[in-house]
Amino acid sequence: MSDREGEDARSTVPDDYPVLLAHLKAEVRAAQQRAVLAVNRELVLLYWEIGRSILAAQEREGWGAKVIDRLAADLRREFPEMKGFSPRNLKYMRALAEAFPSPAFVQEVLAQIPWYHAITLLDKVKDPAAREFYIQKTIEHGWSRNILALQIEGRLYEREGKAVVNFPVTLPSPQSDLARATLKDPYLFDFLALGQDAVERDLERGLLDHLRAFLLELGAGFAFVGSQYHLEVAGEDFFIDLLFYHLRLRCFVVIDLKMGPFRPEFAGKMSFYLSAVDDLLRHPDDRPSIGLVLCRTQNRVIAEYTLRDVRKPMGVATFTLADALPEEIRAGLPTIEEIEARLRK
Repeated sequence: MSDREGEDARSTVPDDYPVLLAHLKAEVRAAQQRAVLAVNRELVLLYWEIGRSILAAQEREGWGAKVIDRLAADLRREFPEMKGFSPRNLKYMRALAEAFPSPAFVQEVLAQIPWYHAITLLDKVKDPAAREFYIQKTIEHGWSRNILALQIEGRLYEREGKAVVNFPVTLPSPQSDLARATLKDPYLFDFLALGQDAVERDLERGLLDHLRAFLLELGAGFAFVGSQYHLEVAGEDFFIDLLFYHLRLRCFVVIDLKMGPFRPEFAGKMSFYLSAVDDLLRHPDDRPSIGLVLCRTQNRVIAEYTLRDVRKPMGVATFTLADALPEEIRAGLPTIEEIEARLRK
């Protein structure tokens, strides 16, 4: 085809052709994704069935590890094109069946996560309720295996929803439940090492320098709006430490940083910020803004008393820095370099 013919062919394309092409590309990608998910589902179900059969035979016949080695060799000989029949993998299949005995849960929930995510849970999480929590979060947020491992190492199960909040009396249900689950206590800023004389601005700069790790610690849904965000009220200037917008809550989130312990007067300042943000920034379709006072330490009784009669939705939580973490916990956590490397994958 000559250049002129090619130009003529392109000139005959309808104006809405790019829209059609974009639609078809999206359909193909969606079908590819469904195919991947279907294959994974069948693989997990197959491995669970194999594990359940091994488990039943061991309990009935008293099989030892050598039988699993023999079984692995026979299965690989029969199905050479399949890569998952190593003795180690068969032991994981058995562990999977032992950890998740309910066929309904396996079919409806567990089969939605990849096999290697399941292995990560078997290796790193022993509590059944915690395993189910991380499975549900993986499905909800589409976590990669590396992010799942980071959340487990960061003890998300023990921390989510633990901040002191007044959401049940300041927000309608179910937003109040979602808002409570959005906050945690404590926040682990193990990627920061600040001296004893550090002030709030040092903490803020450190968080902004490691914004990706900070957003990962905050959790899914947080979109960064700005730091030292300027508000003008009655001709005076005010500056919010950190301002976010939460995509699921559909509201602004104001964070006030404190390097010392929580004080009751912090709630008054936060109430002012929330009123100003709702008046100056909030869109009519947005929900009421929420606040988080993030302190180095807190007395939970004082925080609960403070928030009891506060009309604006807010929470109080603490944070820990690298030097403040106990040695046994700090040794098990990834470094900032490891966190950022995992985020790039």
